[in-house]
Amino acid sequence: MAEQQPSFDAAKYKNAQREQWNKDGAAWRRWNPTLDRWYGEVTRQMLDLARIQPGQRILDIAAGAGEPAVSAAERVGPGGYVLATDISEGIVELAFQVARERGLKQIETRAMDGEKLELPDASFDAVLCRLGLMYMPHPVTALREWRRALKAGGRVAVGVFSTPDRNSWGAMPASVIRRRAQLPPPVPGQPGPFSLGAPGVLEDVFRQAGFADPEVRAVPVPHGAASSAEYVRVAREAFGGFNAMMAHLSPEERESVWNEVEGALRSFESPGGFEVPGECLVGAATK
Repeated sequence: MAEQQPSFDAAKYKNAQREQWNKDGAAWRRWNPTLDRWYGEVTRQMLDLARIQPGQRILDIAAGAGEPAVSAAERVGPGGYVLATDISEGIVELAFQVARERGLKQIETRAMDGEKLELPDASFDAVLCRLGLMYMPHPVTALREWRRALKAGGRVAVGVFSTPDRNSWGAMPASVIRRRAQLPPPVPGQPGPFSLGAPGVLEDVFRQAGFADPEVRAVPVPHGAASSAEYVRVAREAFGGFNAMMAHLSPEERESVWNEVEGALRSFESPGGFEVPGECLVGAATK
């Protein structure tokens, strides 16, 4: 008899995600200037493809510590409205603080599961999700929910990472961690940074969810830092998934793994600093 394939436990995964972001959210916010430098162009292209106009109502899913909600709020202006949601209560509270510091009263925040929106039908002009959809266990289910919340003709715009070979910033540390932590390969259906990045996949999930006219473009996102060591400091603090992969290792072992990651990434250092390749796909479609 064939050995049964281990199944992916979506509920357990979501609880782990919530706990991880409640714990790591403050670090994500602390590194916001660096993260905005890396992903700011993705945000701009998402807002352009979503065709955001003054006065619109915008829903941001997996808003994290405030982007792209804050940028969207600046585009819709004081006559518009942005609801920033995230599965983590802790990180969405940080988004609220960022909005208030910027004087953006048109932003509200709520903790909410992106696959199960507690929102009325046809109540938003656009839905945004930057670097969140690929971590959702059921991306088509999520997109169907977002479509339900959109007005007729409304737009969805998402940003996801493309393929591992174009994202050494993540693929290289993950391969070192996977080997050192003796992790099995991901099980089928398991979400992750590159789960929607293969050619045609994002267009396909848009269509399966009932959206029309999907368009997808590649956006380079080189991850620059002063050095390999500084990049690893950001990764350790802001990319909680790496830490989750080696949670079962002792502190000494984890330190040793990070040292190996830093050494492996030194190949991306030059006299001008450090830059490791990355690429996102920005996709949009219409209800």
